[in-house]
Amino acid sequence: MTQAEVHRAGDAPAKVDLQQGETYYWCACGRSAAQPFCDGSHQGTGLAPVVFVASKTETVFLCTCKQTLNPPRCDGSHKS
Repeated sequence: MTQAEVHRAGDAPAKVDLQQGETYYWCACGRSAAQPFCDGSHQGTGLAPVVFVASKTETVFLCTCKQTLNPPRCDGSHKS
């Protein structure tokens, strides 16, 4: 995956309430209309969502700029 293929979906993280044991699909391509989650818009791009299971029930901030070095969590990359 190259950064040229990824679309910036936002300029701030998305505050999300995760539920322990639930599986989530974080949009890694930036094309999804359901940010920060995947809606299948990556089909045909060679990109795929990041699949993760919440280890606990908590509120997190997920990346929408798609530049994070710690996907799917925001690391502040949108600020630079």
